Amino acid sequence: MSQLLKISLPDGSVREMPEGSTPADVAAAIGPGLAKAAIAARVDGELRDITRPFTGDATLALVTAKDEADALELARHDFAHVLAEAVQNLFPGTQITFGPSTDDGFYYDFAPAERPFTDEDLPVIEAEMRRIIAANKPLRREVWDRDALIARWREQGETFKAEWAAELPEGEEISVYWSGDDWMDMCRGPHLASTGRLDPAAFKLTRVSGAYWRGDQRNPQLSRIYGTGWLNKKQLDAHLLRLEEAAKRDHRKIGQEMDLFHLQAEAHGSVFWHPRGFVIYRALEAYMRRRLDAAGYLEVKTPQVMDARQWEQSGHWGKYRENMFVIPDEVPNTEDEGPVVSNDAAWMALKPMNCPAHVLIFRQGIKSYRDLPLRLAEMGCCHRNEPHGALHGLMRVRQFTQDDAHIFCREDQLVDEISRFCDLLDVVYKDLGFGDYAIKLALRPEKRFGTDEMWDWSEQSMRDAVAATGRNTEEWGWEELPGEGAFYAPKLEFHLTDAIGRTWQVGTIQTDTVLPERLDASYVAEDGARHRPIMLHRAILGSYERFIGILIEHYAGKFPLWLAPVQAVIATIVSDADDYAREVVAELQAAGIRVEEDLRNEKINYKVREHSVGRVPNILVVGKQEAEKRTVALRRLGEQQQQFLSLDEAVAMLKSEALPPDLKG
Repeated sequence: MSQLLKISLPDGSVREMPEGSTPADVAAAIGPGLAKAAIAARVDGELRDITRPFTGDATLALVTAKDEADALELARHDFAHVLAEAVQNLFPGTQITFGPSTDDGFYYDFAPAERPFTDEDLPVIEAEMRRIIAANKPLRREVWDRDALIARWREQGETFKAEWAAELPEGEEISVYWSGDDWMDMCRGPHLASTGRLDPAAFKLTRVSGAYWRGDQRNPQLSRIYGTGWLNKKQLDAHLLRLEEAAKRDHRKIGQEMDLFHLQAEAHGSVFWHPRGFVIYRALEAYMRRRLDAAGYLEVKTPQVMDARQWEQSGHWGKYRENMFVIPDEVPNTEDEGPVVSNDAAWMALKPMNCPAHVLIFRQGIKSYRDLPLRLAEMGCCHRNEPHGALHGLMRVRQFTQDDAHIFCREDQLVDEISRFCDLLDVVYKDLGFGDYAIKLALRPEKRFGTDEMWDWSEQSMRDAVAATGRNTEEWGWEELPGEGAFYAPKLEFHLTDAIGRTWQVGTIQTDTVLPERLDASYVAEDGARHRPIMLHRAILGSYERFIGILIEHYAGKFPLWLAPVQAVIATIVSDADDYAREVVAELQAAGIRVEEDLRNEKINYKVREHSVGRVPNILVVGKQEAEKRTVALRRLGEQQQQFLSLDEAVAMLKSEALPPDLKG
């Protein structure tokens, strides 16, 4: 007699089901509506196929399309498999490798039999994907013996899959998924019950790029096909509209239109700031300095180049060497923390971060517990050897300036310092137009320094600090991210949401007990003994380059007046008003307004249109009549109506509006 399984449901009820039952059977037992709506299941908290049998008593939560995060993950994973099947149907001999889901879709890497794929191949692949979806092929899970699967892959000429399977532990059982009875892929799952559960109108293949097997440039080159996938066409259309809007807001395009900056091959990954772009940079930097001064930070400046042995001692040489610029170039890449050749002190490295240098400043002189907390800030220029293909405008560069700071504090001060930082960050983000952001806690990675006890304490301190501010709630997007901390510390991450709904991870604060130990930082405590300080690594903007890129796209170049590179243009209607226009310019300059004059012999509509394309927020039009009455006709960017003001009124109004947020009121 078969044993009945006890399946506990979220409402507290328990269903008794025969052995071999699946979550789909439970859904059917509850009702036909749920049986149709259920697409997957959480069994004892693990997301699983709805057709996978229970192995014993279990808790069960059925997943429907209303559980959007899980539903999207499943759909995108399935779209990736359907893509791989479609490509192999159309291009026999193509090998499959990996195909994960992404934040807005999926991709799959292929080793083509003949030629790399191109964007011209995408329409025919999409058509084949829709045919597979329409066929409603069952997606069936099987468990294979590792050696049997390796033999199967080799028999089919799938050398990449065979290589990957061969690296799994000997004797391990591996799950595969069949699409119908004629195509399979090695996969942990879960998947939907069949390809027909996908909406054929809810995906689009977007582009093709090159990739390397396992991300290593020494390995064979592959063709990567990207796609975006959603639950329905409405979601897809909304996403494509966001992409269209994002293209209009591309900071590289707007930067060129506004003459803010450029990049070129002679300095890959470094920014050439033009005068107007550097105005934004300086205004943002000045604002941050005022905020930091008010918050009790002391600004320092540290060297660009430091002895490689310093980076070895800090631990960066072993963990970060491949991303550092070393002088001379031929310094060997040591294993892990293997010693730098100690008899040659000439080997140096451009700093990729500021933290070791700040510890060296802290170590100058004897520090007392009364000196803590000590908050050291630096607008520190750093260099990181990012891969050439990863560089992207201002968003990812090799030379950048951080709004960096390190707080040295006692253990009993930690929660208060993190809370203070959260409050400061909140003010800055709101001043800059980002009222919506999420807070996430990145926990210990697999490869890390320090003991488990240290990590337990550091992670809990972070939780306690955020709880003290009341921000550890769903409203603040609170989430814990296992395995994503730095190698020396857990960190709080702050993710901004911009004007078109994209998120950007910018601010961070990390609790570090490792670096003070490695670099021998100490203070004299109240008991007269030496103790290690806690070191908080923190940034609000992250880097000026990337944050300005985010600002450009957030505002589509239409900056708040205090950040606008040109705050006003005085444009003349007739040459008889030139002298008066120069007088208006002088008055505005005296009031601290960044103003330019346009006295060209052009029609006023042409001038207005040109300066509007340049995102000038205020155009003050003057003609013969305005010169006689000492008035201006003010045109605001994006508005049709003119405002007629006396010169004194216009100057006073713009002076008030141009004040940075921290200087108002």
